[in-house]
Amino acid sequence: MLLGAEVTNSVHDVILWRVHSHNDYLQGQPLFDALECGSNSVEADVFLVGENLLVGHLPIFLSKDRTLEKLYLEPLRARIKQNGGWVYTPGITFWLWIEIKSEPKLTYQRLRQVLKEYQDILTRFEDGEVRTNAVTVVLTGRRPVELICAEASRLAALDCRITELGVTNPPNLFLWVSEDWNRHFKWRGNGKFAEQELEKLKSMVERSHCNGRGIRFWGVPDTPTAWQVLWDAGVDLINTDRPQEIKRWMSECLTHPPQ
Repeated sequence: MLLGAEVTNSVHDVILWRVHSHNDYLQGQPLFDALECGSNSVEADVFLVGENLLVGHLPIFLSKDRTLEKLYLEPLRARIKQNGGWVYTPGITFWLWIEIKSEPKLTYQRLRQVLKEYQDILTRFEDGEVRTNAVTVVLTGRRPVELICAEASRLAALDCRITELGVTNPPNLFLWVSEDWNRHFKWRGNGKFAEQELEKLKSMVERSHCNGRGIRFWGVPDTPTAWQVLWDAGVDLINTDRPQEIKRWMSECLTHPPQ
C-alpha cells in the first residue's frame, strides 16, 4: 500500500509516486499535465447536474463539456490500452480521487453507474478482497459512507480521518487517511517547523502506516520547504497545485536525497 519513488536516467522520466495533483482540473490540461509530470495521483471535484457528473471547484465554474468521463475516465482508458494495461508501470495502480461536492447519495448513485462503464480499467472491491487494476478510485469530500458500506461489490474505496482508523467497517473500505493540515499544525511555511509539531506529524504517519493506510494532507503550504517537511516525515502523497514545479524539485530531491 505504501508508496515509493523511482528515478530513471532522465529528469523527464522521474515517476512521482508521492505527488498528488490536487484540484487537477484547474491545470491548463487536466490529467495530461499530471501525466506529463509523472504524477501517479490526481483529484477531481464533481457535481451532479441532471445526469452529468461535471468537474469543477464551484457550481459557477461548471460546464457541460467538462464531465468526469471526458476529462479523466476516457483519456485514462485510452492511455492504458496503449500502455500495455497500465498508466505507467505494470502492477502499479493510478489513484483517481473524486471529491463529491453535491448531494452525496444521489451523486454516488450516478457515479456508480458511470464507473461500471469503465470497470475494465478499475480496481474492484468484492467480498473483502481487492482486485487491483490500472486505476483505483478513492472517494473523498461528501462521502455516503453508509450507502457504500452496504455494497458487497464496488468500484471505489474511501478516504477517512485518522480518528476513524480501527472503527469496524467492511475490509478495504478506507484506503487512505486524509487530513486538514491547518486543523493539526500551526506552521504555515515560515520559519522552522517546530520539533513538537514534527513529532506529531511523524506519529500520524506511523499510525496510518501501522493500520495499512497511506496518508495525505490538504491545506499544506505549497512550497519546496513544506514539500521537504512532508517528504522527510514519510507522508505518502504530497498535495500540490504546482505539478511542474514539484517535478523539478522532486527530481533533484530524489537524485540527491536529504541526509
